This record gives sequence, C-alpha cells and structure tokens, in this order.
Amino acid sequence: MSNPHAGDRRATFDFEITFLNGGGLKGHDFRLDVRGEDASDDELADALIRDLRLLMVREVRIFNKRIIRERHKRTSAANEPAADSPGGRLIDLSHTIHDGMVTYPGLPAPHICDYLSREASRAHYAPGVTFQIGRIDLVANTGTYLDSPFHRFADGPDLAQLGLAQLADLEAVLVRVTGSASRAIDAAAFAALEVRGKAVLVHSGWARHFGSEAYGRGHPFLTAAAAAALKQRGAVLVGIDSLNIDDTEDGARPVHTTLLGAGIPIVEHLRGLEQLPTEGFAFSAVPPAVRGMGTFPVRAFARV
Repeated sequence: MSNPHAGDRRATFDFEITFLNGGGLKGHDFRLDVRGEDASDDELADALIRDLRLLMVREVRIFNKRIIRERHKRTSAANEPAADSPGGRLIDLSHTIHDGMVTYPGLPAPHICDYLSREASRAHYAPGVTFQIGRIDLVANTGTYLDSPFHRFADGPDLAQLGLAQLADLEAVLVRVTGSASRAIDAAAFAALEVRGKAVLVHSGWARHFGSEAYGRGHPFLTAAAAAALKQRGAVLVGIDSLNIDDTEDGARPVHTTLLGAGIPIVEHLRGLEQLPTEGFAFSAVPPAVRGMGTFPVRAFARV
C-alpha cells in the first residue's frame, strides 16, 4: 500500500562539506524532501551534493538530523525537463598517433612506415599514377584507446562483439576534478551528476603531461568505491584523460574489474576535455571490430 504521507516528510539537519581542492561549506537547519520515515546520512549527503550541484567533494558530515512533517516544496529532480539534444560542433578528444610515440611507459612505441611507397608503386600503374600503402606495428594500448570487457575477462565481449550503440553518440556528462589535492577520485565527485544511461568523462587535467616522463608518474585515478557507484547508478561508459583509470600501484585493478565486469567499456588517455560543458553533449569512441582483442585505439570525439 502506498504511503499517503509520502510527500510531507522533510529532513532537517546541519552539515559540513570539505572539498578535494581545499575549503569547505557549512549549513545549519538545512531541509531536504525525503520519502518515508527516515533517510540515512549517506542518502542525505548524496542529495545535498546533487541538489547544490557540488563538484570535487571530499567528505560530507551530517549532524542533528530530524525527520519532520512538512509538505515538499518542489517536484523531484527526476521530473525536471531534460537538457537540449546535443548540437553539431565536433571536438576531437584523442591523441594523434605517430611513429615512436610513448603512451604507456614500458610498452613499445608504434612503428609506422611504407609497405608500398609512392616511388615503388610507379611500376604498377599508368604514368603519373602513384599510391601509398602504409604499415603500422603497434600494441593495442597506444594513444587514446578503448577497453572492452575481454581486456580483463577471458569470457567477456571483445571489440568485435561490442555494438555501435554502446560506443557512438552516447549522451554524456563531464566531471571536473582539475586542481584536486588528491590523486584519488572518489564516489563523491560524481554524486551531483545524473549518470544513468550516459557516458561519464573525467577531466583531471593530466593530459597536459602526455608525451613527457611526468605523465607516467603520480597520475589521477578512480577509487574502487567510485567504480562501484558508477556501476550501481547505471553509467554505460567511463573515460578519463589520465594514464590509467586505476591506481597502477594496485595490482588488483578494482576499477577495470568492476566496470568491465559489468560490461561498461573504458576509454583512457583522452585529451581536450577542458573544451566540454558538464552536460548537453554526445560522446563517441569507436574502435575497429577486431576479433580476439580487448583494446584498440579510437578516434574519440564529442558532439556539442
């Protein structure tokens, strides 16, 4: 049976919020609409971050919580009108692959050369007609690339088994954590975003180091709790402009394990995320359909 008083309960409480890049926020006798007779501190913290649209939250502490009878003052955020459909400006979010580039320290650089040069092709065609056929030798983890579940799990879908609907024209949101004092990006960083059915891109700013020795040291990463939250809240793809979405010092690779285990592709080594809004755009990252491979470079882009 439905609760006849579901719309007349509010939580009143005090709170303290600290942020990853320093500073804090306090509130006294703050009120939020709730359903039922109770709401946990975690539920209130998530609602507070979402309603105030806060980013880079480190911690939320709730004090002096009471549930009172008071009619809800607004409709649920779920009933608010959706953002406009993405427009037509295309923004390239991928690194250019070139001979000798280093993406991930310790992995070999690509070698790009002619298989058939223009000069050699002259013997095969009419006078004045030349062609070039190129050859490239690279490991899959080169440039900006996408991980399919097969990258982590032997029985997971490989690149050829991913549908285009999982990779192209995805409604997307962006979380900015540039300037954070912490390398670890926790679940609170995503609490203000509606991620269900969307690609979630993380702008850490680390792409500025790409191609230098600094890129391979001390990179930002998602925590296991962040991955679990994105999975639970229904994200369909997760990308980051960093060396790795996991902490490379943790051999368990919990983020890859959680996301790829749930069928959620990962895109690493993005660039140019500073050009994007936080919402109202579409994201695409489509690799070739290669059987038996779990990872491959993509031309990632956004339509804003």
